[in-house]
Amino acid sequence: MTCAALLAASAASEPATAAAVKIGERAPDFELTLIDGSKVRSADLRGQVVILNFWATWCGPCKAELPLLDNYYRLRKDHGLRVFAVATEDSLPAFKLKPLFAAMAISSARRIKGPFGVMGALPTNYIIDRAGIVRYAKTGAFSLDDLNGLLIPLLKEPAP
Repeated sequence: MTCAALLAASAASEPATAAAVKIGERAPDFELTLIDGSKVRSADLRGQVVILNFWATWCGPCKAELPLLDNYYRLRKDHGLRVFAVATEDSLPAFKLKPLFAAMAISSARRIKGPFGVMGALPTNYIIDRAGIVRYAKTGAFSLDDLNGLLIPLLKEPAP
């Protein structure tokens, strides 16, 4: 199966609710199930800047973006940044992803409940500010310049 066909299958398997997530509006409630089975609710993250990164093991730009996100998180976590890498359903099973994320500082989620999902291409990224407002929702991998431009101002804002 080609990457385009895999992407189409992935997009079709994700709920078509990403349209419910609107930039400038309060982020809808969500719940992440992390790779270790623990759960994180959106309410637990208030006061922090959150990146939800949807990725797959077969996605080249995703594989290049994960180390960048991990390094950025290591540098900025003390400033209130949280990063969650949400593996898509067509990625490897959780037990095969555990060794990868054991070496990384960002959290890996194997499932998300709520309207967040892939917006037709991978990677898909969402940024939620300290007040719980969606500030970014787009496809495509981040560059370091993107992360600095988007996150530095948000990380400088006081928690509500």
